[in-house]
Amino acid sequence: MRLVFAGTPETALPSLRTLIDSPRHDVVAVVTRPDAQSGRGRKVHPSPVAELAEEAGIEVLRPQKAGDPAFLDRLRALAPDCCPVVAYGALLPQVALDIPRHGWINLHFSLLPAWRGAAPVQHAILHGDEITGASTFQIVKELDAGPVYGVVTEEIRASDTSGTLLERLSVSGAGLLAATLDGVEDGTLEARPQPADGVTIAPKISVADARVDWTKPAMHVDRLIRACTPGPGAWTEFRGQRVKLGAARVVEGERPAPGEIVATKTSVLVGTATDALLLGEVQPQGKRLMQAGEWARGVRPEAKESFT
Repeated sequence: MRLVFAGTPETALPSLRTLIDSPRHDVVAVVTRPDAQSGRGRKVHPSPVAELAEEAGIEVLRPQKAGDPAFLDRLRALAPDCCPVVAYGALLPQVALDIPRHGWINLHFSLLPAWRGAAPVQHAILHGDEITGASTFQIVKELDAGPVYGVVTEEIRASDTSGTLLERLSVSGAGLLAATLDGVEDGTLEARPQPADGVTIAPKISVADARVDWTKPAMHVDRLIRACTPGPGAWTEFRGQRVKLGAARVVEGERPAPGEIVATKTSVLVGTATDALLLGEVQPQGKRLMQAGEWARGVRPEAKESFT
């Protein structure tokens, strides 16, 4: 099939590479978000998908909105049979959905109808799911509600952050997307409606949502930190300044007061409503990422001093 691939971040790269390499399909263009500022210097950079497409000599379309007339005209001229989508990051109007004869097929990183929305991997970790996965489905107007072609499953490990889990899902999901397009092309695969039961929503996790509440149980705090790593980054405050927290570990049997810091030369424990958490890496406001022990040696928390 002639494909126009839509995607933006690194998460989409395994799928794009797989489809470029597929002998059964031809990626004639990609659609991605406009170039944006990133990095410390806030320089304008193309998206990871745009960079890969340009390296492969594939046309790159960067509409401000997917309903822009010039973009729609170019999409019609490209005459795609199907538009696979992985983390594109913008809404698609019906006029765009109607152009390819096989529609737009999305790779979504959850087992639909669970965790429809922008942050399915983060919410799966935050809510303590043991199994998650990826689904391919036909895009319709309602959010992530279209009929499903196929799924792959993935165990959520106790040490998983949203970053490590999404990395695995992006690879297994790439194979699922390619197999889905093969089945659509040869007519052997039919999408099935999602069940009405089991719908959960996964909205984007904001910076405010990522603030740690030390009066919660240790398991909850651990899940929040892992769900927010690498973005938006779980955080707390110490002496009025923000401190970002990397993945931590629950230490059973240690019971400082909620938020209380117990520092040694090499480690930092923090109290919760239940057991303590052993901090890993931290990033004080305006400073580099460092081991928690190094941070504590610099700030020297006083006895009974706490995060807030």
